[in-house]
Amino acid sequence: MIQGTGLNRAMLADFLRSRRAQLQPEDVGLPRAPRRRSDGLRREEVAELAGVSADYYSRIEQQRGPRPSEPILTALADALRLTDDERNHLFRLAGYPNPPRHLHDRPAQHLLRVMQQLENTPAQICSHLGETLQQNELSVAVFGDQSMFEGLERYWAYRWFTCASERALYAERDHDRISRAIVAEVLATHATSDPQAAVLVDALRSQSPEFEAVWAEHPVFERSWPRLHLDHPTAGWLELNSDYVVDADRSQFLAIFTADPGSEDEKKLLALLRRTGC
Repeated sequence: MIQGTGLNRAMLADFLRSRRAQLQPEDVGLPRAPRRRSDGLRREEVAELAGVSADYYSRIEQQRGPRPSEPILTALADALRLTDDERNHLFRLAGYPNPPRHLHDRPAQHLLRVMQQLENTPAQICSHLGETLQQNELSVAVFGDQSMFEGLERYWAYRWFTCASERALYAERDHDRISRAIVAEVLATHATSDPQAAVLVDALRSQSPEFEAVWAEHPVFERSWPRLHLDHPTAGWLELNSDYVVDADRSQFLAIFTADPGSEDEKKLLALLRRTGC
């Protein structure tokens, strides 16, 4: 233990090694070498994911070098897919008694594992405010790549009410129902005093008369969403059901979009799957 800093080098190194050993390359989007001998991530893989040098990370695990900074610890926590409690523990081991609040910007591992099993249907993991955290390939093929957006445009609610092109995929007859469902979700989150929700709501109320009008009606939040009618640019008209798996703390949810078994919509999805090489 280093006096004055609260850094516990030995426990920090042990903790990082233990969490590294619990992850496989495919858990973090890395390829697995055909003759890989050891389980768990390698040091250089963690370093690559965290954006630090392999030598720097190795020195942490070898109990050498300076105390990692808070940004470095945040990067390591993200690379190792730590939970909030594990992240807080990591910061305490490094001598920071008050870890920064972790916004749920990484997909929960249990939701990610479920999504990885869904190869033949569009699925995506979203934050409680509708920010897409992860999509499978068929979701990208149907809804477009939602990882490209920045700032407030990361939130589907913001794009829906401020960008006309966002609605082009959806049948016009569904627009009003979707608007009300989105506002109900945002309203439910805003009621919990979430600071992110407050920023989003302020922006939408000032920029979208439609959002302001629906907001004033106080629509009630319901998890069941309307059946989606999509005018896809290559697949044509698609009619999809939407179902949701909600995380225990309601910070994230897995959205799953399915066609009726044996329907023309299912055939179109499978054709789209083949065209995209998923």
